[in-house]
Amino acid sequence: MLPLGDEVALHSLVFVLVLLGTRSPLWSAVLTTSLYCFLAMFRFPQVARSRARLVLQPVGCGAESARVSVIAHRGGAHDAPENTIAAIREASKNGATGVELDLEFSADGVPILMHDETVDRTTNGSGPLCQLSFSELRQLDAAAKHRLRDKFAGEKIPTLVEAVEECIKLQLSIYFDVKGHPEEAAAALTDVYKRHPVLYNSSMVCSFEPKVIYRMRQRDPEVVTALTHRPWSLSRLGDGTPRFSSPWKHYWMTLMDVLLDWAHHHVLWRFCGISAFLMQKNFVSLDYVQFWAQRGVEVVAWTINTDVEKAYFQKVLRINYITDSLVGDCEPHF
Repeated sequence: MLPLGDEVALHSLVFVLVLLGTRSPLWSAVLTTSLYCFLAMFRFPQVARSRARLVLQPVGCGAESARVSVIAHRGGAHDAPENTIAAIREASKNGATGVELDLEFSADGVPILMHDETVDRTTNGSGPLCQLSFSELRQLDAAAKHRLRDKFAGEKIPTLVEAVEECIKLQLSIYFDVKGHPEEAAAALTDVYKRHPVLYNSSMVCSFEPKVIYRMRQRDPEVVTALTHRPWSLSRLGDGTPRFSSPWKHYWMTLMDVLLDWAHHHVLWRFCGISAFLMQKNFVSLDYVQFWAQRGVEVVAWTINTDVEKAYFQKVLRINYITDSLVGDCEPHF
């Protein structure tokens, strides 16, 4: 259940805000009660912790601590071309417990692995995915812009099904990262879970967008899910620089960031019934891990790329982490 302190804080805040706006104790009580009933009726329960643990703490994981899983970001974007079969194989060879893979769609609706909305950054092609058919995408070299392009020359953009089957063969857990397209993504993933039931105990659907997670739970409430979050993401880029040159817009989006952060930590996680919370590394501490542990949610940190960071998250915090490289230090991929 939601800890009593969270319940009291949430509904007390709603009551006070409505009271200040309407100056009516009756309307404040009615609206607060309505919110409570709405959450009680439409929120999803968490997946059984015993099964979530199979995904988050698989037996025989390659990390030094049996409790810590090391997840290759985009398959290990530093060690091989990101979101490719080669990256999945390289991650397995280098000792990863699992891989984080990005789900996107071609113009003709084929679910594929791709992080960006265009192919420009990672391939020898150009243009948005929404204008490229799968047959056109298949002709591109997914290794063209990688630092090890000669080693992996000719690597293709894989379908979701191809990637899943390779992970199952290599016994890797999968973190499906869904950037958008909630309806299409939920449908595609539901089909994959039906085709490969082993995924229920070896994979997790993650997203920055709560709507994606909620839609996935509507489609199949047995799937393990997680919310992904980076504070100040609306107002600042991944490197911390402001997104907007306009001071007014920057301050407005900063306020939205505060509200979004509060909602993630006090409402949305419970509404979606998540089992894990993927948080940007700079905001993870022992107290933060404990905050979520009290709610039956495990923290997974991203993106951990130096040996010092890896030792800290593995031996001190003892939580799962996502990394761009299994073999050395590297710069993060935002």
